[in-house]
Amino acid sequence: MLSRVYPLTLLAVMLASGAARAETRPLTFERDVRPILKAHCIQCHGEEEKPKGGVDLRLRRFMDKELDGGDHVLVVGKPDDSEMVQLIRDGEMPKKGKKVSPAELAVLETWIAQGAKTAKPEPDSLPPGPILTEEDREFWSFKPITKAPVPALENAARVRTPIDAFLLAKLRAQGLDFAPDADKRTLLRRVTLDLTGLLPTPEESEAFLADTAPNAYEKVVDRLLASPGYGERWARHWLDAAGYADSNGYSEADSSRPDAWRYRDYVIRSFNADKPWTDFITEQLAGDELADATQADTQQAVLDPKRRDDLIATAFLRMAPDGTGDPVDDLNLARNQVVAEEIKVVSSSLLGLTVGCAQCHDHRYDPIPQTDYYRLRAIFEPAYDWQQWRAPAQRLYSLYTPEERAQAAEIEKQAKEIDAEALAMNKKFLDEIFEKEIVKLPEADREPYRTARATAEKDRTPEQKALIKKYPSALALYALELYDAALNKKVTDKRAEATKLRATKPLEGTIMALTEVKGRVPETKLFHRGDHDQPKQTLTPGELTVLAGPEIEPFKPAVAPAGSTGRRLAYARWLTSGRHPLVARVLVNRFWLNHFGRGLVNSPGDFGALGERPNEPELLDWLATEFMDGGWKLKPLHRLIVLSTAYRQSSRSDASLKADPDNKFYGRFKLQRLDAETLRDSMLAAAGTLNLTPFGEPVGIARDPLGRIVVGQEQLNANRDVMKVVSLGKDDTRRSIYVQVRRRRPVTVLETFDAPTMSPNCEARNCSTVAPQSLMLMNDDFVLDTSRALAIRLREEAPGDARAQITKAWRILFSRPPAENDVLRSLAYLAEQTEALRSYAHGITPVKDAPPADPQLDALASYCQILYSSNRFLYVE
Repeated sequence: MLSRVYPLTLLAVMLASGAARAETRPLTFERDVRPILKAHCIQCHGEEEKPKGGVDLRLRRFMDKELDGGDHVLVVGKPDDSEMVQLIRDGEMPKKGKKVSPAELAVLETWIAQGAKTAKPEPDSLPPGPILTEEDREFWSFKPITKAPVPALENAARVRTPIDAFLLAKLRAQGLDFAPDADKRTLLRRVTLDLTGLLPTPEESEAFLADTAPNAYEKVVDRLLASPGYGERWARHWLDAAGYADSNGYSEADSSRPDAWRYRDYVIRSFNADKPWTDFITEQLAGDELADATQADTQQAVLDPKRRDDLIATAFLRMAPDGTGDPVDDLNLARNQVVAEEIKVVSSSLLGLTVGCAQCHDHRYDPIPQTDYYRLRAIFEPAYDWQQWRAPAQRLYSLYTPEERAQAAEIEKQAKEIDAEALAMNKKFLDEIFEKEIVKLPEADREPYRTARATAEKDRTPEQKALIKKYPSALALYALELYDAALNKKVTDKRAEATKLRATKPLEGTIMALTEVKGRVPETKLFHRGDHDQPKQTLTPGELTVLAGPEIEPFKPAVAPAGSTGRRLAYARWLTSGRHPLVARVLVNRFWLNHFGRGLVNSPGDFGALGERPNEPELLDWLATEFMDGGWKLKPLHRLIVLSTAYRQSSRSDASLKADPDNKFYGRFKLQRLDAETLRDSMLAAAGTLNLTPFGEPVGIARDPLGRIVVGQEQLNANRDVMKVVSLGKDDTRRSIYVQVRRRRPVTVLETFDAPTMSPNCEARNCSTVAPQSLMLMNDDFVLDTSRALAIRLREEAPGDARAQITKAWRILFSRPPAENDVLRSLAYLAEQTEALRSYAHGITPVKDAPPADPQLDALASYCQILYSSNRFLYVE
């Protein structure tokens, strides 16, 4: 009998779906059963040096072993007599985690009933630990990228780019076709919001409608890709994947990262310049090694614009939550958590794998053993040496030139001299006051008091302390303002001179970057169950075994003259070599997702066993190859996508909606709601208040008295309660990408519409439809203020003409004029609302100094708020 003392953790979550015992398809161990056992059994029964219960499930032949009592784990052809089946049926296995479902159990039973077959002969023995099989290497995302031929279609009238040919081939196999092309207004609004995150202006709409040239749309696309707004829009997508934040997170302190914005600006500039992703990735992973900079010798690098940009780019590896500069309970745990979170960011954004699941044990589903996790960690460990850690403040590098540093030092020297003068003045005045005060004491106490005053406080005898306590006002060692306000002002004015002089120093900017310490190469240990207090064997750097090829294994660091290890540079070059099976696939899939609202692989951060399989694998590989062959540049790929019929089709297709509700075959354009930043920016742009100033420090945020996080600066009372939020002027209305991102204080208007909280990053945004969104559009001050600003704009541009104001509002917000029925309903609403507000204003006493009531403007503002809240505005067709 198989001992039930040891946890035979069989079949906890089986990946095969719903096969019944009547399954006629021949099942094999390698394809159907081993992935299941690996997911929840082999950790205890095969990967340990001593498998529990003596049961090793890594090979089919190991299951023939007779157990104590004469029973067998598996009896060929007899599932009812197999101990593993009985334990699962009784609910005794697995001991932990999800229970095996009936459908999953049926797969196991069927396999045994069919003879428990393997697909090929098995080895006689295996060394302890995980194994990598040919089946693992043959998983779709681990196979080399190959460029499939473009399908040849009998009727290719709807084919504008090769993308259409791939999609149409699948659509027609389903009895479907593309939806009709979207009309020009819809298409312009769609592509403008998509590429820039802003609405097209009425002038742009009219120009596009008037342009009858065959390439009119192509000209629009080229204009949008060349606009500054493109980089601001598409940088936001990458910043999600990178986990960008202006605060450190981790602990409640959520301390500020005052220089993270330089990385954000680097990303925006890179997108606008269409920097090849080979460079973009390499700079982010190893910019310090490209710049030949280590911790001790960054000064020359930061003075060179190119090398400075390389260093700024490495902030990608500084984006994970990092509480090591704040008070934390376990500093070593916090340090190792930074490394773990950064590995999650790198692996999910570039590899599309959940590598972090192998931190504590071998990955349950993907062929990533724990040793591979620490080999990957070893690539980054020299920059993240947890035993000789550098806190965030120690990873900031000054932008001062030698001349600026010398100028600042000279100014500081002069300021200190003024401080010394102020201090001497203060002492002189207090000494003079003391001489006047001491004569007021009894003569016998005067000399002892003088001696006590001249004695340092820590050295005073009890008698001296008592004497000073007896005559406190005579001491005159501090608080000059209590003795003589005029003299105190002279000292204060002198100190103000020093402050004013210091203000003339050149501003010392800093950059946050990742560097290594020259000559310091820490060992990387495997942590037993992920516990840094239980180190085991030393591991050398390397790629995940299932992805490794002769180009990267054995791992050879790149030459780094400055003295760093060259490990990250070598790894970055491998990732961008064009031979890595994942990177290009993961990138083009994310680009596609951000255009269509659905990825070709709809789990952008998981290309592993638990992720979705691509519905269009040939198209995915064709796009990946096209991207690489095009020099890893994104703008040509954008152009290819947005010029396709797939992108230009209507969002309305009854046939597609009925046959393919999830739109997996792209038989219509998916209706998409504006994301949080696009919603805010478009509202401001429509109101005419959007500040398009690019780059620079983030716009500050504050918690208002109602607890909302808004743009502005808090004004506190003596108890540090928020009294009100003070406006930042024109900065209030800058684009959302420039608004400060705090991990624990997300801006309310953005959070409500699903702006992500970076923990550590965001692989794909949620898109919810919840009541707080409607409530915010009804009541939030931002919405109310922006609606009024739009109303003022409409009144200024079409004074005294309600019909023209309505028409202009529709052209601004919806890129189309209203139908006559819409105009009539809108006019009726404005008239009714104006009268209601006029009656309301007539019945109340005006607030002192308040502007006079303007019922017409208030009614127009409420109408604008309705339009802002409409699905026609909130969604992209």
